[in-house]
Amino acid sequence: MDFISMLQQHIEIFLLVLTRVSGIFILSPFFGSLNIPRYIRVGAAFFISIVLFPIVDINGISVPTSLGYYALAVIGELLVGIMIGFAATVVLATIKLAGQLMDMQVGFAMVNVVDPTSEQQVTLIGSFLYNLCILVFLLTNGHYLLLTALTQSFATVPLLTAQFKGALTLLMVKAVGNIFLIGLKIALPVLFAILLTNIGLGVLARTMPQMNIFVVGIPAQIVVGIFILGMMLPFYGAYLGVIFHDMAQTIKTLLQVLQL
Repeated sequence: MDFISMLQQHIEIFLLVLTRVSGIFILSPFFGSLNIPRYIRVGAAFFISIVLFPIVDINGISVPTSLGYYALAVIGELLVGIMIGFAATVVLATIKLAGQLMDMQVGFAMVNVVDPTSEQQVTLIGSFLYNLCILVFLLTNGHYLLLTALTQSFATVPLLTAQFKGALTLLMVKAVGNIFLIGLKIALPVLFAILLTNIGLGVLARTMPQMNIFVVGIPAQIVVGIFILGMMLPFYGAYLGVIFHDMAQTIKTLLQVLQL
């Protein structure tokens, strides 16, 4: 049976595959970026679905015959794709949180820029670290990681078999909680350096009351923060590998929970 004939006979299954694939183009790093035209995202989802459809095991799949149950099946498959993208997005959200913590201490908290990937205002250092993370993500073939996870999802969680249970909520809560822990770890060098700077400025203010500490302190915090940020960039690039590994593990655990 050629591909066209198989597609015509199982068009309803192909639509379910397309729905799951479309989920990562709604919410995921790079693929879900809003600065990518929607026509390109729709076309990419369609062609990826065409590539994946022949390898999807369609034997034993009982497609609902009524429109209402089929609509529920479509929603379920869309949620599976969105959750895969969300699991990747929530891990990279640690970068933006770390940037916000740094900006608050350095003195850039009021300086916001528009992130074209999400069309939201983000802090200056947070935008820099996140865009650098996306570049490393693409250079290290991290987008292939998402596509591989999507492909494996059809084997781990076959069509119409996803189970949305309480364990899924606990997994998401744990993933969101790790945002604060990992974000603090990334921002800790700058936070500690600014703390020492403030202590030094406080001692200086006591010993030299005639000095305007506010005029000296704000530029000093900026200089120290940018200097420490520049020193930690090589280590930040190495730590991104750990973050990407956590992303893969989170997605793997998510698929296992959906399989239960």
